[in-house]
Amino acid sequence: MKVIITGGGGFLGNQLARKLISRGTLTGPSGQQEPIDAITLFDAQFSEASQQGLVGDVTLLTRDIADRDAVFDAIDRGDIAVFHLASMVSGECEVRFDDALRVNLDGGRNVFEACRARSGTPRVVFASSVASFGGAVMPEVVGDSTKRTPQTTYGMTKVIGELMINDYSRKGFLDGRSARLPTIIIRPGRPNTAASSWASGMFREPLRGEACELPVGLDQGHPVLGYRDVTDSFIALHEAPTEILGDDRAFGLPSHRTTPESARVVLEEVARERGIELGPLVLAPDARIQGIVNTWPTATDGSRAVSIGCPEPKPLKVMIEEYLQDFGQSS
Repeated sequence: MKVIITGGGGFLGNQLARKLISRGTLTGPSGQQEPIDAITLFDAQFSEASQQGLVGDVTLLTRDIADRDAVFDAIDRGDIAVFHLASMVSGECEVRFDDALRVNLDGGRNVFEACRARSGTPRVVFASSVASFGGAVMPEVVGDSTKRTPQTTYGMTKVIGELMINDYSRKGFLDGRSARLPTIIIRPGRPNTAASSWASGMFREPLRGEACELPVGLDQGHPVLGYRDVTDSFIALHEAPTEILGDDRAFGLPSHRTTPESARVVLEEVARERGIELGPLVLAPDARIQGIVNTWPTATDGSRAVSIGCPEPKPLKVMIEEYLQDFGQSS
């Protein structure tokens, strides 16, 4: 079978592709394990880092997700699995509203319509976000039964994506599953324009011996999950039997509630054990970033996702150690 990963030029797309290469099989339209004979990464651009660790029959397709013909050309088989990760990030969506609709909504519909046009009812895993929640009705801990009232353009597009997955699945056009992601850590490289970029930076930069400018307060609560757990969750959602999913195909992933202050304590423990001299956290308040982060939940209940096979989150210390194992201090 063939695997398509949209947003495949990003960090998670690369990590997922490498995991699938190692795994070698997925559940196909037959309901049985089928060998993966091709993987296509679809994205607007690919950096050198996004190509690392890719071996075998992997195709990099540089195309626009909002180009319907390009998406239909990529999703060209009935025996196909689709992981739809392509999206503009939160900070960009707030300042580029029309582009956010084009990429996140038009792009998503292109993917879903291309799957609808294929035989075999392809399984589709959509990357949603806890930005789906917000507003005065949001409780301290959000779960799958929490009302979704997003307070950002990014979150709005994710809610619509979840609802489309539900309805396309209800009609039998595809077999969809949405993974509602907390913030994913620790991403290597440099900060991006996501309003949550600091959540990786508060680990990554100090490990390099560099200062991390923190746009939020030291006591800012935030739900985080390690990248290995996320890729395992994408695969677990894909593999979950259709009959156990129910009529709501959106599953909030579990997370750890952490703050920059509590994260620093764990980071210092790892640094002592490894003889690492950490760079400092420097408060650099940013009202725009703080305003966006304030609309997001600080903790998630992922018990429903765990009940169908998604992993429990590893301890924060293990997330840091996995990052150092995979990327080292200087990444």
